[in-house]
Amino acid sequence: MKRWFRQHSFAISSALGTLAKSPLSFLFNVIVVAIALTLPFAGLTLLDNVRPMSEQLSVEPEISVFAKADTTRAQVLAMEPAIRAIVADPKSRIVFVPREQALESLNSKTGLTDVLATLGENPLPDGYVLKLDSFRSVNEAGSVDAIAARLRTLPGVDAVQVDSAWVKRLAALLRVLRLILLLLAVTLGMVVVAVVFNTIRLQVLTQRDEIAVSKLIGATDGFIHRPFYYTGGLLGLCAGAVALGAVTLSLQPLNVAIGDFARLYGSSFQLAPLNPVFMGLLLAVSATLGLAGAVLSVRRHLARLR
Repeated sequence: MKRWFRQHSFAISSALGTLAKSPLSFLFNVIVVAIALTLPFAGLTLLDNVRPMSEQLSVEPEISVFAKADTTRAQVLAMEPAIRAIVADPKSRIVFVPREQALESLNSKTGLTDVLATLGENPLPDGYVLKLDSFRSVNEAGSVDAIAARLRTLPGVDAVQVDSAWVKRLAALLRVLRLILLLLAVTLGMVVVAVVFNTIRLQVLTQRDEIAVSKLIGATDGFIHRPFYYTGGLLGLCAGAVALGAVTLSLQPLNVAIGDFARLYGSSFQLAPLNPVFMGLLLAVSATLGLAGAVLSVRRHLARLR
């Protein structure tokens, strides 16, 4: 165990010594990698803030059920038990809307009294309005659609309209944003690996004489590889820290603009930084990407030197 610690301590000190010889080059590489990491980190911060808000969004989806024109009032009233069985939620409200009330409401809201009067008779059917109390989250949009599909199969039903389709659109939009962020993270992750790969390649070529001498005196491949691995890991870790710092600092001016906009809608929404555990996970991912680039570069170019 002491030997293992001694080997890795030497590899770390060797990596730090190499970086100390060219701090500007290391700093430039950190900035390049940090720029690539900033965009996915910012996207994760945005989704992390929007996700709880969308899940807790309080809405009351409404489903309008319209009876066929030739259905009698008695037949329409007899639909209520079947509708209640499909909804299967005692908290939801099922309101019968007679055609007379629907016409009166249409007149009051649109002012088309004269136009409707020329029709001679009420063109609107009897119907029901369902206020679904237990389906208030964007995650329940699929359940609302399932209820609407079953209602359409009832005899005497002419049409069913879901009046809160925007809930489904919001859920779909969040899924698209997650997919875009995933593709962006994968693409920029490859950019990080490529930058580290090229950085380590230059270090290997610069130290090839030192590597050759080490091989002549019996140094193992692991002994030679470790400093480069630590260099790649440190590059990824430092770049991740810079990217997270940039995203966190940018939240303050963003929240000023967001606060002004949110107050127009009576909200106090603000962007919050990622929690420390998530930040630690992102730093670990950044270091892993740097390590991966270093491993690929070292194995490729040291094999060529041999």
